[in-house]
Amino acid sequence: MSTINYEQIEHAVKLILEAVGEDPNREGLLDTPKRVARMYAEVFSGLNEDPKEHFKTIFGEDHEELVLVKDIPFFSMCEHHLVPFYGKAHVAYIPRGGRVTGLSKLARAVEAVAKRPQLQERITSTVADSIVETLEPLGVMVVVEAEHMCMTMRGIKKPGASTVTSAVRGVFVDDVAARAEVLSLIK
Repeated sequence: MSTINYEQIEHAVKLILEAVGEDPNREGLLDTPKRVARMYAEVFSGLNEDPKEHFKTIFGEDHEELVLVKDIPFFSMCEHHLVPFYGKAHVAYIPRGGRVTGLSKLARAVEAVAKRPQLQERITSTVADSIVETLEPLGVMVVVEAEHMCMTMRGIKKPGASTVTSAVRGVFVDDVAARAEVLSLIK
């Protein structure tokens, strides 16, 4: 488990400010390195979390039908540019043998995975694989929709462009009707 080195972040932020031609001793910037260090500790707190831990609480319930938690908001940081991306995750699974988890655990797992330097594709597959490995469901489907600030404020500069990724496991791979049900419920 890693710990955040606040002093090192503060020093790095001062260097960045100087490198772009700013004066880190200017009144408005005096506390910026400390604020950025606290922000990084918060937005990268998922580095110290295993999303599978959220699925250790399992309830016995005679239910082998779809469970879907949709529109789970998340914020993450693009590992290529250290710029935010944000959106919604939709997590669906079909329990096996009465192994269900608390609904909030699905949202907590999304948050734990998102709070790291990240790629959207990795968020999607990590959440799906964590559910498969711990709950052993009949199937899992995770769909993530996000807007990436690295595409909005720099580079191609296309605000409003949305990226959609999906991870499909178990029965959802071959059962087109089950997959279509999830997608229709998400919309």
